Amino acid sequence: MSIWVRVGDFVANVASNALTSVVEAVRTAFEGDPETRRRVAFSIAMIALSAKMAKADGIVTDKEIRAFQQIFSIPESERAHVARLYNLAKQDTAGYESYAAQMASLCGSGHPNCKCLEDILDGLFHIAKADDYVHEKELAFLTRVGEIFGFDEAHFQAIVARHIDLGEADPYVILGLPRGASFEEARRRYRQLAAENHPDKLAARGVPNEFLTIANDRIAAINGAWEKLERELKAA
Repeated sequence: MSIWVRVGDFVANVASNALTSVVEAVRTAFEGDPETRRRVAFSIAMIALSAKMAKADGIVTDKEIRAFQQIFSIPESERAHVARLYNLAKQDTAGYESYAAQMASLCGSGHPNCKCLEDILDGLFHIAKADDYVHEKELAFLTRVGEIFGFDEAHFQAIVARHIDLGEADPYVILGLPRGASFEEARRRYRQLAAENHPDKLAARGVPNEFLTIANDRIAAINGAWEKLERELKAA
């Protein structure tokens, strides 16, 4: 069964105007099927938090809509359900912090710097930067979501550095390395990140196939940072 049929079933049967009803339905329906639960939960988290982020800066551009469509390929027959979920999240009186906490509970591992929650943040950054810059209200939103998701400052800044042009990209920040790291330390860290962010690992975490576009961007940023740092450390 298509993941979007699953999402559509939950949205069609929700009895109230609170996303909490959808989240709780997903939580209980797939207790014996963690793989499907991860896939459905990831999709709902991305849709709901995208809606809340759009409300943060008050503007939804065509570029942001196209960026969302790059993450999700939604069948025509299921688009009405996805639109209902998006509007439900956007209009819900619950604040985005409450949403983020629910999504961390539903999708997260319970450990700091959870990779599945990093996937969600990457998707949100991808949408936020679609109109060529990240609005300060969007960045404030993403920063707070990162805190609720349990990311430490260094890890969150590494995510930011992959998406926002802060001038000359700092390879130490992108790779999460301290200043003065040795060549061997840097190479170990690079190999660790390359292994953790392999597309096969994302699929195992329940990330949709369409998300591989963002996964490839993430790997490109990691590879670029390593190439730059490798040259620097070898020349030292």
